[in-house]
Amino acid sequence: MTVPASENPGVRLVVPVALEGRAYDIHIGRHQLCEAAALIAAMAPGAKVALVTDENVAALHAPALEACLQQEGIHSTRITVPPGEATKSYARFIGLCDALLAAKIERDDLVIALGGGVVGDLTGFAAAVLRRGVRFVQIPTTLLAQVDSSVGGKTGINSSHGKNLIGAFHQPALVICDTALLDTLSEREFKAGYAEVVKYGLIDDPAFFDWCEVNWSRIIAGGPERDHAVAVACKAKAAIVARDEREEGDRALLNLGHTFAHALERLTNYDSARLVHGEAVAIGLALAFRFSQRLGLCPGQDATRVSRHLDAVGLPTTLQQVPGGAGSAQEIVAAMGQDKKVRRGVLTFILARGIGRSFIAPGVAAEEVEAFIESELAGESAAS
Repeated sequence: MTVPASENPGVRLVVPVALEGRAYDIHIGRHQLCEAAALIAAMAPGAKVALVTDENVAALHAPALEACLQQEGIHSTRITVPPGEATKSYARFIGLCDALLAAKIERDDLVIALGGGVVGDLTGFAAAVLRRGVRFVQIPTTLLAQVDSSVGGKTGINSSHGKNLIGAFHQPALVICDTALLDTLSEREFKAGYAEVVKYGLIDDPAFFDWCEVNWSRIIAGGPERDHAVAVACKAKAAIVARDEREEGDRALLNLGHTFAHALERLTNYDSARLVHGEAVAIGLALAFRFSQRLGLCPGQDATRVSRHLDAVGLPTTLQQVPGGAGSAQEIVAAMGQDKKVRRGVLTFILARGIGRSFIAPGVAAEEVEAFIESELAGESAAS
């Protein structure tokens, strides 16, 4: 039987991130851990390596990566942190920095983030400040991290005031998206990551959204469609990052749905038992399109289509689906006040004129947002 290209460990897709002086590649394919070790050995001969992972990923994937590194003559020190969004904290950040210093990681050495977005964000931030900057490699193990957080150099931790408010831009030296690692994800976690995949179609690629509507179940099943979806998402993000590395312009489009999502995460105290990031993003995407419809910007059929697709995948699309409640309209708007897109106290949203036609909308009145959320909480969704 002929083995599909996506199942062949010798075949991979490479997406470049073209940043002057900080360019790097994203390698996408199945069974890429030993390829990652070879690339690391070539990139940093003789370097010490610290492998940062969480307790769940450590049991599943760390031994295989360590064996591949050892085959390349690389000794690595494993540093393990607890899983979950609560790990992106001051205390864990300080603990990780101290552990990296104890491992004697120097400026010419390398830190590997093996895990989901939490591990990648925390490790990248530690790498950014350790000895004023050391190189790091992202090996994301969740769909969400492969298509979003591992690419683009955003690193950071959370505060009681909001999500990702303390951090730095620090680009990785290499990103390895081994799509076979996603086979170990729970159905809930995989579907949550899918929200960040379909987001790219909603931003500016309606043909990709069309394709996702047809192929989403195959992406979850793990066929060649999974590699294709990851590659399309990474290519889209790489292009935006190359144009706007520090989110001074259209990189903000990548936050479609996230103003709502981050507020919901804060109000649920980053409790993954209630709501994980991708689920919050799914609700945020549906809300962004319904809010755009309410403002007369987006056709109702597009807002309905977005919600129906997310519903079909099994993702939440309403505030009523937040376990334990989403809070009041006033609480949600107040939580948005610490969003990174706020300028001089005024909310900026990513809105849409239709599927694939998103845009940055500065100066949205808080009163309009609050009235919309009140209608959503009352079950008056235009797309229901």
